[in-house]
Amino acid sequence: MIKLLIVDDEKGITDALRDFFGHRGFSVRIANNGDDALAAVRTDRPDIIFLDIRMRGMGGLEVLEKVKASDKSIKVIMLTIHEEKEIVAKARALGADEYITKPFRVDYLEEVVIKKVQELMKEKA
Repeated sequence: MIKLLIVDDEKGITDALRDFFGHRGFSVRIANNGDDALAAVRTDRPDIIFLDIRMRGMGGLEVLEKVKASDKSIKVIMLTIHEEKEIVAKARALGADEYITKPFRVDYLEEVVIKKVQELMKEKA
């Protein structure tokens, strides 16, 4: 079973994504801040992370850097309202696998997740 970690401080987004992907057979865990996200990475070792950039406390770019330093095989999909070129470039440089701006369509996120699952399967083969 593919494990997803959704990291966002907006409860509406985390609940919607948990319900959407949970009904599709994914194991879903929620973290509402960077510290909880890193703890979840250590204990659960998710396959894919949805990660907001702007959160209270530790921001998404710092979380991304720490996740990729600990395990480069985890696919990280950045979710944000920010399209600033510098932020996108920094996220990519730190190892972000995708960068999606809010608002987004959940069916598009599903397509991205399917693509990342296929990449994971190829990497493990």
